[in-house]
Amino acid sequence: MSKAHSTLKNKRRKRRTLGSRSRQRLGTDRPRLSVHRTLKHISAQVIDDGQGRTLAAVSSTSKSLADSLNGKNKTERASVIGSEIARLAKEAGVESVAFDRGYSKYHGRVKALAEAAREGGLQF
Repeated sequence: MSKAHSTLKNKRRKRRTLGSRSRQRLGTDRPRLSVHRTLKHISAQVIDDGQGRTLAAVSSTSKSLADSLNGKNKTERASVIGSEIARLAKEAGVESVAFDRGYSKYHGRVKALAEAAREGGLQF
């Protein structure tokens, strides 16, 4: 892959991310549940954009979750992350969030995380 191609690819990814975020921020005062997915890991954060601070965060690289993630595939790990972020968000006093999938499609691991967060009590 050439350098020009990878630069173009990153520009497209950034445009998709900013497009989905700008649509979510219109008329919402809820915190944002932001999901970041890589080839191996997935992480989620509940972010209050008004104050510019993170209220809760969890990742598949967390040492505290290592035992519960061991031996699971990536989709099952995403479900564990979703239920954990829901628990942490409720502890922080957050009941309702705006789901920010970033550049990722709502499919597979992102969908599994979202459904687990909904089952954990978050509304979006």
